[in-house]
Amino acid sequence: QLQASGGGLVQAGGSLRLSCAASGRTFSSYALGWFRQAPGKEREFVAAISRSGIRTYADSVKGRFTLSRDNAKNTVYLQMNSLKPEDTAVYYCAATRPEGYGSSSRAYDYWGQGTLVTVSS
Repeated sequence: QLQASGGGLVQAGGSLRLSCAASGRTFSSYALGWFRQAPGKEREFVAAISRSGIRTYADSVKGRFTLSRDNAKNTVYLQMNSLKPEDTAVYYCAATRPEGYGSSSRAYDYWGQGTLVTVSS
């Protein structure tokens, strides 16, 4: 089970840190990802981190967002800086087996409930 938190309202240029806490003893064996869905749009990939800590980011967030994981706390974090109005969306964390690591949402088996990020201009 995944529980996302940390969303909220922020002005453009501001920062937020999203957290995703997972239950279960095998957290460290999973690859983890963040996706987002803006109103009226398809869900899109944001960032992913492999079991070994390799990270990949969508071009739209590269250089602004940083993904990290703390296996001791069963938690993955998405630090979001220099936020833009176009980052407004519901953000979802997801987990997959190691071979599913990447940007395809179809590869992810477990999903959190989503947390809303609103960036005002």
